[in-house]
Amino acid sequence: MFDWLEMSAADLGRGIGNGSIDPVALTQAFLGAIDSHDARDRIYTVVTHDRAMAEAEAAAERARAGQRLSLLDGVPISWKDLFDSAGVATEAGSLLLKDRVPDQDAQVLINATAMGLVCLGKTHMSELAFSGLGLNPMTATPPCINDPKAVPGGSSSGAAASVAFGLAAAGIGSDTGGSVRIPSAWNDLVGLKTTEGRVSADGVVALCEKFDTVGPLCRTVEDAALMLAMLEGGTAPDLRGSSLQGKRFAILRTAAFDDIREAPLAGFTAAVDRLTDMGVEIDEIDAPEVSRALDLSGPLFTAEAYGLWQDVIEASPDLMFDQVLERFRIGASFDGPTYVSAWKALEEMRIEWDARVASYDAVLLPTSPILPPDAARLMSDQDYYVTENLMALRNTRVGNLMGLCGVSLPTTVPSCGLMMLGAPMEEERLLRVAAAVEPVIRTL
Repeated sequence: MFDWLEMSAADLGRGIGNGSIDPVALTQAFLGAIDSHDARDRIYTVVTHDRAMAEAEAAAERARAGQRLSLLDGVPISWKDLFDSAGVATEAGSLLLKDRVPDQDAQVLINATAMGLVCLGKTHMSELAFSGLGLNPMTATPPCINDPKAVPGGSSSGAAASVAFGLAAAGIGSDTGGSVRIPSAWNDLVGLKTTEGRVSADGVVALCEKFDTVGPLCRTVEDAALMLAMLEGGTAPDLRGSSLQGKRFAILRTAAFDDIREAPLAGFTAAVDRLTDMGVEIDEIDAPEVSRALDLSGPLFTAEAYGLWQDVIEASPDLMFDQVLERFRIGASFDGPTYVSAWKALEEMRIEWDARVASYDAVLLPTSPILPPDAARLMSDQDYYVTENLMALRNTRVGNLMGLCGVSLPTTVPSCGLMMLGAPMEEERLLRVAAAVEPVIRTL
């Protein structure tokens, strides 16, 4: 039974389908593991026992009647604490939203429930989703699977921990500048960043509406593809027959390797070497528009974030972690014309990027140029916090700025991911390519 906690969501779904796994027993196993785990209250903000069991019982009845709603009908998953859930607190990792209880589910939770997924509860996150580190001294900082002294990555920190520690079959998070891919990489998971506007953000607490995306953190690429379908209430792409034959990749050299640490470089290099050994054509490219776009991160991200949250923040600033508060307030230094001109410039840079990479199946770069930083030092060393937070998000932010979809895959080096960036709205194509890459780069 405890093997269930380490299985992929797809394999659990197949087990339910062939009758070897009972959804009720499966959900009980996850709930028991959650409630007995030492880090329970650092990973989950709330565990929805009653909802989970009711949904599991309904899934079991459908399985017995041969009326399953999807392959994942009856599989238990977790939800980041910025997805509204009816009658359950949704506080986005912030004391500013304490006791905020929505009266209906977010649209993606409605969709997933309609496909038969079981809601285990809500997971901790960086404060208002505005940090890639996962450190949250105001509520809780979840653990990292590879280093008990390190942060897990954010902002979908608890989502990653719930899966990595066997307390959910998959976790649903959000990604504004890397918040799905960073914790996925640091916890050896697969993380899918969807294209902005593809998956509904209705009922999701916003950070930057022009960049916010919803995506899953999973054990496998197959799970990521299935979870995308669950979030949309659609059909998962068929990954069978995925092949590297004829594929062309580009390694982004601009900015992505600046000051990179030894382990992330080793993980990336090993992955690329394995792909090269398989005969994959890989070029190295420079993209000056990436550097220009990264330089616009201030007005593009912080101005919008502060614009959305200014009134709430300034009403009770003492309820915020000072590092996150300071980062929000940077947004006040940018005026309207600066913000508008930054967006106009970014739109032109996106055109440049699309033309530059049009002939490639994916662009490759290290998911993060650093390993998970030490949590205690982040609390005591302000310069370290600022440097590590910016470094953590630098590479992932490329995908958000250029409006792309992306996936982070584990490599053979712990906490070091390979990121693949694909064209906007081409998640199905990217996932098929990632499904072919996945077994290659995980091979020692």
